[in-house]
Amino acid sequence: MAEFIVARNPDVESTLPYLVCLPIDRGLWLKTKETWPRAARLYCHPADPPAIDNLEILERALVVACTRRGPAIDLVLARGTNKRSQFIFTVYRGKPVIFWQSPLSATSTRPGLRVPFAKAAASEIVLIDTRERYGYTFKAHGATTKRKALRAGDYAVEADERIVASIERKTLDNFATSLNDGSLNYAMAELAALPAAAVVVEGNYSALLRHAYSRAGYMADLVARLQVRYPSVPIVFLESRKIAEEWTFRFLRAARNHDAAPVLLSAAPPKAPKPRRTRRRPAVPPIAER
Repeated sequence: MAEFIVARNPDVESTLPYLVCLPIDRGLWLKTKETWPRAARLYCHPADPPAIDNLEILERALVVACTRRGPAIDLVLARGTNKRSQFIFTVYRGKPVIFWQSPLSATSTRPGLRVPFAKAAASEIVLIDTRERYGYTFKAHGATTKRKALRAGDYAVEADERIVASIERKTLDNFATSLNDGSLNYAMAELAALPAAAVVVEGNYSALLRHAYSRAGYMADLVARLQVRYPSVPIVFLESRKIAEEWTFRFLRAARNHDAAPVLLSAAPPKAPKPRRTRRRPAVPPIAER
């Protein structure tokens, strides 16, 4: 199991006296002010990989999970307290910065800074599959729609000519049919290969339980099996077409912004320390020999 390392910064001139190492990208080293973000979010600065043998190691903790998710790295440690934290890679006042926060420190921060996000584009472009009939228009959000043959889903957004999120839309009857004939299983398998995807059902879950053409609980069991098999593709039941269109647009926009958020992939060279000013002591005259 990988380890999370906390060490003392060997650069005594630095204002960030500690080093932390994340077991990701072959070891990501950062300089920081404290050993854990207990009371407030901590600023971090990329550091060059040091020589481990020459470091004063203060703590080693086994890592349960260290995963990069868009503009953040989620860290979970195998210990009882101070085990969950997040490193946010974002831009502040035009400069790339890294913040380290924990659940406790995040609650004491301004709400607008708790979750990293990128600004939405002035005009969103939503792709609609050429086989989709009577599709959503997204006019209420000022989005532009474009017809395109999609390999998975009915609605999608792309970045750099690659699909970053897709939505499969179903009416309740169509959803029940695709459950029974097994076609939804293959559709969700394709959706699971994308960075973000979901299945939107225009109807209530309770109506599925009372479906006229199946025995009680049969449809619900099929839905549960698919969710366990494809946990990255949620099945969302929404009470009307209008609400489903609203949810679809917000999901696609959030996925596109999440993909476009700034992420620092490599450590920047550390800044040279500023020389300290020292006072010159007056020369002491030599003691004369008696």
